Amino acid sequence: AGAVEGQGLRKREGRGAAVPPRPPSCAPPDAVVWPQSVGQVQELAALCYRCRVPMVPFGTGTGLEGGVNAVQGGVCFDLSRMDAIAELSLEDFSVAVEPGVTRKALNSHLRGTGLWFPVDPGADASLCGMAATGASGTNAVRYGTMRPNVLNLRVVLPDGRLLYTAGPGRQPRKRAAGYDLTSLFVGSEGTLGFLTQATLRLHPLPEAAAVTTAAFPSVRAAVACTVQVLQAAVPVARIEFLDEVMVGACSRFSKMELPVAATLLLELHGSRHGLAEQQRQTEEIVQLNGGSGLAWAEEPEERGRLWAMRHSAWYAALALRPGCQGYSTDVCVPISRLPDVVVETKRDLQDSGLTGPMVGHIGDGNFHCLLIFDTQDPDETQRVHAFAQRLGRRALAAGGTCTGEHGVGLGKRGLLLEELGQEGLDTLRSIKAALDPHNLMNPGKVL
Repeated sequence: AGAVEGQGLRKREGRGAAVPPRPPSCAPPDAVVWPQSVGQVQELAALCYRCRVPMVPFGTGTGLEGGVNAVQGGVCFDLSRMDAIAELSLEDFSVAVEPGVTRKALNSHLRGTGLWFPVDPGADASLCGMAATGASGTNAVRYGTMRPNVLNLRVVLPDGRLLYTAGPGRQPRKRAAGYDLTSLFVGSEGTLGFLTQATLRLHPLPEAAAVTTAAFPSVRAAVACTVQVLQAAVPVARIEFLDEVMVGACSRFSKMELPVAATLLLELHGSRHGLAEQQRQTEEIVQLNGGSGLAWAEEPEERGRLWAMRHSAWYAALALRPGCQGYSTDVCVPISRLPDVVVETKRDLQDSGLTGPMVGHIGDGNFHCLLIFDTQDPDETQRVHAFAQRLGRRALAAGGTCTGEHGVGLGKRGLLLEELGQEGLDTLRSIKAALDPHNLMNPGKVL
């Protein structure tokens, strides 16, 4: 704290709203602290608050919209050393985790209990960071996003006070007691306070699981198949979409042989008896929509190999242009509009001369473009930025959102006004001002 007070304070002199922030691509903090307890977070936050120093929460740094860039300097709170797993209740299907606990670490801790935490954004992210960004992932179509899976949050407010969003020690499955403070902080992206503990909803492990790939003659056929699977009430756990560019890249990178076509990865969870009926239903629907190549994998090793291929999509995309870098952007639209939006997006990519394979959680209308470009080429960099803006607006025009799971961060602040309208944005600013009147928590993000 002394080092912070002596060097990093500067009391934001010359750092008012009129001073341009540092470039998002290079915005380090003035100081980094590694608190090891909630009391230390409170003490450090109170010190920064008194001296009007910006504070930036940091979990594992896997966010995709610049959320941990210190655009106004200040102090980065690296919370990775707070890694306690507490209050595990097998009967209540709940557990409390600190910010240093990642989803893989939690599921390893749960091994042998018959329970797991299914929200899977791909990266081994901090669970509190996942709550802060409202993360989602491949299992959301069945198990939901972070929002319904967070029961309570322990939050250190900007001035150091401690808040339990559902009350101290409480973890009810439902409640009607006042405003939903937990949901307010889920997705707040570090702009309202530090999430120092999250009480999470756990789920029983399925008795059996099976995964398959299916190739389709068109994007429209793949989407139609998805809708019909959902309408048939098949309890599908994952439905992932890869366009033909992404399939080709993943096949080469992961050394697998898949047809270069619009492809679905489908995973079913259930009892051993029920799984056979679900597979039969799924096969019929796939074939009705022109799908082919069905071959079910039920052994953990083979299922893991297929999902490792899917989770390596980012690296497979980068391998399309060695030496280049990538930018991932996401949108989410109603499923009925997904085929048109995907087709228009592919046409836009071709017209722009950009490399941008697509992958998505098609069961809830969420897809990503992985844009691979030469950062040393100003023209291509500008085309990538312009494309991302058009994609966001295309999703809004289709009744969707500019971000399904990545968050707003730095990259999508301009689109937030278009999505929520002036009244919505003013309401967000009022909430921010009430909880953080000096704009110290992760300033320059979201709003």
